[in-house]
Amino acid sequence: MQHFNFDEIIDRSHSHCEKWDKYQGKDILPAWVADMDFKSPPQIITALQERVTHGVFGYTAVDDETLQTIVDFIKRHYNWEIQKEWLVFTHGVVSSMNLAALCVEGDTVVTTTPIYPHFIKAPKFAGKEVFTIAMKEENNRWTIDFERLEQAINPTCKLFMLCNPYNPGGTVLKKDELEKLATLCVKHDMIICSDEIHADLILGPDAQHIPIASLNEAIAKHSITLMAPSKTFNIAGLQASFAIIPDMSLRHAFQKKMGSMVGGINLLGITAMKAAYQYGDAWLNELRVYLRENLLMVQAFVTKNPSLKLLNQEATFLAWIDASALHVKSPYEFFLNFGVGLSDGAPFGDANFVRLNFGTQKAMLQNVLNRMQKAMDSLKD
Repeated sequence: MQHFNFDEIIDRSHSHCEKWDKYQGKDILPAWVADMDFKSPPQIITALQERVTHGVFGYTAVDDETLQTIVDFIKRHYNWEIQKEWLVFTHGVVSSMNLAALCVEGDTVVTTTPIYPHFIKAPKFAGKEVFTIAMKEENNRWTIDFERLEQAINPTCKLFMLCNPYNPGGTVLKKDELEKLATLCVKHDMIICSDEIHADLILGPDAQHIPIASLNEAIAKHSITLMAPSKTFNIAGLQASFAIIPDMSLRHAFQKKMGSMVGGINLLGITAMKAAYQYGDAWLNELRVYLRENLLMVQAFVTKNPSLKLLNQEATFLAWIDASALHVKSPYEFFLNFGVGLSDGAPFGDANFVRLNFGTQKAMLQNVLNRMQKAMDSLKD
């Protein structure tokens, strides 16, 4: 059985990556943008090397074998049988969110908050008003406030934008929660655009990702599901993602908005996607174990510092930490002054929070947490 070395330190400082370049030349450890510091699975690297060796990089379409690989992966992991013709390929989930906002009629879009900023930006770019429903804390986890959600829906709302697993917050919605949401959407004839890019990164022992479109035919016809291998296999820079749209008329509307603006994914993206979904399961299983261990380190740090708070984390490598009890002007700036570059909670909708990316080597994560502890200790002086 092959084992993978997630402890190997990879020097990314001269690779023009956003994560490390942001603080280039400063003594600041980056723990912000959602990519990991691990090498991608060796099978992906080998597949890319072989494709590059071929030497010709002309226009390339997604081949039938790659389509089947995606269908098989989703069936294997989520017991959801999709059809090849439901797949529409884009450069990334953000592109797809914008296309969804453009192709669905109605003047208003509903989503939850705090949330990944593009859930707010995409509808606004499409010229639509955004209604946000605050996530609520229940049983030590973040979940949707369904009562407030239904109150907010009006006849102009034709699109609900869902993030599951939730970014930030790490919640994996349970089946009954998804059924409640699906019933609401069908009842009010709303399309649901479901960003499920973190679906493969389930960390909670009792958590299970269920694609909302897999629940029943009614919600499938009202759904645009967004997935990608980018977060899972650390290949975000290859810009390869897809939307799963079972309803033909909705799919055609989505493709019409793509028009000539959004082309298909590039040949190296196709190559990596195919290798990831065909050969990446063993690597992914070990990655989840490693991330669970890293999460324990983060949780231990938070437990040691009662003025910080972290709810139950069921998925993703992004910890949404409540720092409101610190009573500092900006928790992001506070930790930055001690050499840690976290994600500022403000663009997500709450400046009292920071988002910590723990998708890194344990030694690196320990250095990050040590610096954050020095910050916390400074408040006692």
